[in-house]
Amino acid sequence: IDVITRFPKMLPRNLALTVRLGCQIALIFSCLSAGLLAAEQKHPTYADWKARCLKTPANRTLNGRFPTQEQLPLPDSQLVQDLAIKTLNFYRASSLAEMPHWVGNQPKETEFFDITRSYYTRAGIPFQPFAQKLQFQAGAEIIFHGDFHGDIRSFISTLEWLNQTNRMEGFQIKNPHTYLIFLGDYTDRGAYGVEVLYSLLRLKLANPDRVYMARGNHEDFRLTAAYGFLQEVQTKYGEDFSPLPLWRIFDFLPVVIYAGTQTDFLQCNHGGMEAGYEPKTLLNSEGAERFQFLGELRQQTFAQKHPNWFAASDPTSQQTANDMLRDFLPQSPTSPATIGFMWNDFSIFASEPGLAFNPNRPAFVYGASGTKYLLDTASEGNANLRAVFRAHQHSSRPSPMMNRLLASQGAFRHWQGTDRPDAVAADLANLQALLETTPKRSVPSGSVWTFNVAPDSVYGTGNDFSFDTIGVLTTSEAFQDWRLQVVNIPVNLN
Repeated sequence: IDVITRFPKMLPRNLALTVRLGCQIALIFSCLSAGLLAAEQKHPTYADWKARCLKTPANRTLNGRFPTQEQLPLPDSQLVQDLAIKTLNFYRASSLAEMPHWVGNQPKETEFFDITRSYYTRAGIPFQPFAQKLQFQAGAEIIFHGDFHGDIRSFISTLEWLNQTNRMEGFQIKNPHTYLIFLGDYTDRGAYGVEVLYSLLRLKLANPDRVYMARGNHEDFRLTAAYGFLQEVQTKYGEDFSPLPLWRIFDFLPVVIYAGTQTDFLQCNHGGMEAGYEPKTLLNSEGAERFQFLGELRQQTFAQKHPNWFAASDPTSQQTANDMLRDFLPQSPTSPATIGFMWNDFSIFASEPGLAFNPNRPAFVYGASGTKYLLDTASEGNANLRAVFRAHQHSSRPSPMMNRLLASQGAFRHWQGTDRPDAVAADLANLQALLETTPKRSVPSGSVWTFNVAPDSVYGTGNDFSFDTIGVLTTSEAFQDWRLQVVNIPVNLN
């Protein structure tokens, strides 16, 4: 039996559970491959699913607890397992499995697509994070959503808005120009991570070429074991239910999506910049959908090749780059160092350093100058990397960043000229006078946008907001004509 060797560090309080989960790997994954699990279950319709989810107590009502068995939208764990199996098999036969779609090294059937193993098992396979390029036609409408963190009520509210505006019918996207990109952190810190993942997978399977999910820092078995998701699935379905198939799905999610039209692209990811990966080859590759492994992250090499990355007036950033950046091959999302696409942040003010290090994450904080240099460096040949859409940078209590997210109606553009360091502690009313708050906004080159977290979460409770946020990006032939509509959707939290 193949046992997870790293679990004892994760779950020291329950060694029996550690061994039991490890021993389930061979059985579950061998059944996945052989198709020996129960026949496909009948999944609820969208209307039924919506009704089930809205009957459950809100996270704010539960206050850290989990719903009772009678309150579960999915009381039968077989439905979750069935959907996970279908999703794993989908990815093994999707465009990911078409070797001409890969730039550079190609995935191996015996490693990347071997769902009987993962990087955290004793008979493991390499951890292989990858990037994805998506090239849409001009006029595409791309809808973005930030962190859910186990908030199913907000997810249902967003799906309802998409249905009511005739973009979707149930789980099916109707508008031929509409695409959905989710920016990571789907579980943990909320009671409905299972339901959020279930909804995402239903959407993906119903719309394989229109729904995309980035991998956030919480799409990591270590974090889900430490921040609530493992406890959630064991509480709901008993200790015999294993999250291993759901964890394995995370390996098929890109850590960064470059989405665009013709020659203009956005970097869409959960965290921040990653100086160790240069996307020029991927962005200039032919084809509407392409993939590339990150491989070794050559952060220090990049800094050495670009001595003018930081201006002479910003010596602290150059020193940070020299002292802290390193070349490494990722063994997991956090070892031997964190992957910037999943973990890094951005400064608030344009006057802040181009690069700093936050030991509390641990991760880097990129400023305006450091970010613009990386975007410009990636813009080569026929490709222009214009801006960044991301999530991640939230706190469960009021802070300068959270106040700006709320004042900006849930979509904050960093480094606005009207925002000043002396207004760092300004209240919402004063910030609304300084920041962009209109529903429709332009997307300047070099800009970074952070999307807010869903409200039925510890973040919504701690910061007292009850609206969900989506960004509806409308593209066009010329990048300067792209527009972002910020939509706030009320969420019933009673």
